[in-house]
Amino acid sequence: MALPEKLYTLRKKSGLSQEQLAEALNVSRQAISKWEGGSAMPESDKLLALSNYFGVSLDCLLKDGAPNAAPAEAQEEHRTMRLLSLILCFGGAAALIVYGVLSILVPSVPAQISGSSMIRIDGSGIFLLLCVAAIAAGAALLLKSTKHK
Repeated sequence: MALPEKLYTLRKKSGLSQEQLAEALNVSRQAISKWEGGSAMPESDKLLALSNYFGVSLDCLLKDGAPNAAPAEAQEEHRTMRLLSLILCFGGAAALIVYGVLSILVPSVPAQISGSSMIRIDGSGIFLLLCVAAIAAGAALLLKSTKHK
């Protein structure tokens, strides 16, 4: 797909008229029409503005191929993954802190947790393992999400 078709597709997917896009980029509606019609090429500063406005790379705009289908969806997925990883990390750490405080203030809590477990590892050990697993999973997801950024 060439630049004119990409511009048209990105504009339509964003639900913009030529006039609205022109206003956002500080150009005339006729300039947008010429770019989409292939009779003119945007200047480099306008290509950068288009790239930033639609959240796509210059490569995506200038190279043949379909435009990035859903940059906003990818960013939303990235934010969701990051939020989940932070919840796991801090939730696990908070659970460990609460358990530690309860163990000190109410010494019968570890015994009650141990007594409620049907598994050979005592309940306290299972709880601590789950907390550590939550922290590790959250950290792994956080590292994964920052690598893809």
